[in-house]
Amino acid sequence: MCGIVGYIGNKKATEVLINGLSRLEYRGYDSAGVAVSQGGKIHTKKRKGRLKVLEDLMEKEPLEGTVGIGHTRWATHGEPSDVNSHPHANADHSIVIVHNGIIENYMELKEKLIIKGYRFLSDTDTEVIAHLLDSLYQGDMVKAVREATTYLKGSYALGVLCHSEPDKIIAVRKDSPLVIGVGDNENFIASDIPAILNYTRNVYLLDDKEIAILTKERVIVLDQHGEEAGKQIFKVDWDAADAEKGGYEHFMLKEIHEQPKALRDTLTSRLYDDKKEIVLDKIKLGKEELDKINRIYIVACGTAYHAGLIGKYSIEKYARIPVEADIASEFRYRNPIIDEKTLLILISQSGETADTLAAMRLAKQKGARVMAVTNVVGSSVSREADDVLYTWAGPEIAVASTKAYTTQLACMYMIALHLGMLKGTVNEEELTKIQESLKASPEMVEKVIKKESAIKEFAYDKFNVRDVFFLGRGSDYYASLEGSLKMKEISYIHSEAYPAGELKHGPIALIEEGTVVIALCTQTELLEKMMSNIKEVKARGAYVVALAKESDKAIEKEADKVFYIPDTQDDIAPIPTVVILQILAYYLSVARGCDVDKPRNLAKSVTVE
Repeated sequence: MCGIVGYIGNKKATEVLINGLSRLEYRGYDSAGVAVSQGGKIHTKKRKGRLKVLEDLMEKEPLEGTVGIGHTRWATHGEPSDVNSHPHANADHSIVIVHNGIIENYMELKEKLIIKGYRFLSDTDTEVIAHLLDSLYQGDMVKAVREATTYLKGSYALGVLCHSEPDKIIAVRKDSPLVIGVGDNENFIASDIPAILNYTRNVYLLDDKEIAILTKERVIVLDQHGEEAGKQIFKVDWDAADAEKGGYEHFMLKEIHEQPKALRDTLTSRLYDDKKEIVLDKIKLGKEELDKINRIYIVACGTAYHAGLIGKYSIEKYARIPVEADIASEFRYRNPIIDEKTLLILISQSGETADTLAAMRLAKQKGARVMAVTNVVGSSVSREADDVLYTWAGPEIAVASTKAYTTQLACMYMIALHLGMLKGTVNEEELTKIQESLKASPEMVEKVIKKESAIKEFAYDKFNVRDVFFLGRGSDYYASLEGSLKMKEISYIHSEAYPAGELKHGPIALIEEGTVVIALCTQTELLEKMMSNIKEVKARGAYVVALAKESDKAIEKEADKVFYIPDTQDDIAPIPTVVILQILAYYLSVARGCDVDKPRNLAKSVTVE
């Protein structure tokens, strides 16, 4: 959430800033602003609303400088407004900053600054940083920023302009992502790589408490002790075009269609026809280390948590190790039992999810081994974990995750099999069987996507539905949680997912004439029980949409509508199944006139707790 872009060079800064901010719109925001050094002063323009509102203002009141910072804000402190928008400044506008994150002790700092005579215009925690820097500045902004970080508690990524030092931008981060782009006589800061990919592929990935000093000619990165950090350039190997719509109406639809490729990329080089093993490139955990593990936690948020639930199911089945799946925002506050015999598996698309990072750091403090599943090379999670498995999904721009989720599933299956092979609880026959199903999953998804027009037709027929209930058993229930979340996220339809066996323990009271029930029926051993559950809701007037394997035609006798997935092993069925649910949610959203890629109140990367 929130986006930062900064530029220093020879180009018109506002053009670079607006272009970069437009590539961060997917992160979620409610206002936008820029600050540019021009004519010996720092000029700020900011407005509530979409970036287009700011662009229209800039056309009427252009800024011509070549040094500037920009921001898209997602409200945390204070309502969306022009005043609360970033950038924020000190009283005489000689120090201007942009900030991602949350300053937890901002009220304490604010009260002390008010006593000193500082006056505040906004309701934000960010304005406190601007006045704090003013109180500390004695002619050296790098020194002031370093000192300010000793007072700030919470998370932050900062870009700082100073009137007295007009030829530089200062940047620092803690628990909130920030990258430095290195160009030819121009340099950049950004909260995410897509913002600057049109200008450079060479970036520094800042670590916590590192400070970057950018001039037009060079970048210096200092560690928290003030010494040069000796950073290595990270070269981005994907194209800016990968973050474009490519002719699709929405990023979400494009990313749904990219899932076969994403799955192939994630599985290739890890599954071999001639090897009876799973090759996980960055996983160093071996049999000796695994034999010491007596407990596994899978910790994640939102969609990644739903992937974790299927991971729990799979690891317990194939590796026979007890697994707890936990929501990251709850995990560290319940005093979990963690020691050196614990394996913590983190799942995060961005690798920067604040709650997930906090859980990881707690576990590492207590001696646990940490394994990360993430989509972003060089992210905080990937750098701090002991083992990393990347989902090669490519850039995911839409707020509602699609290809990141299905590739996370693929990774969780591979981890489960890898652990099972190490433990000796999976034999070669079982391995071969599920390997073949996994390798076939991209083709299964391609077949499901070909049903898009039929799913669209159904969505347009039912788009006025008020409530939708999802039912499933086993891994179908876990997949139904993700289907329900997708529907809530982008179509704003109230939906709930329940284990079908719990139906009679309360949820059935909600079923009435015309209620839409989506029944996931892909688990062969549980099919008869699901048929009984369908009869129960049908008897109370529900309209039932079933998802089943192509060979299970008997389902047509019970359900009002059936969407089929290719026949596959039960464990792998969630991959093609969830794609149907993604497409359904997408077209319901379109039919209802919702903003598919930028749903209200949501952000792509949740970098605050």
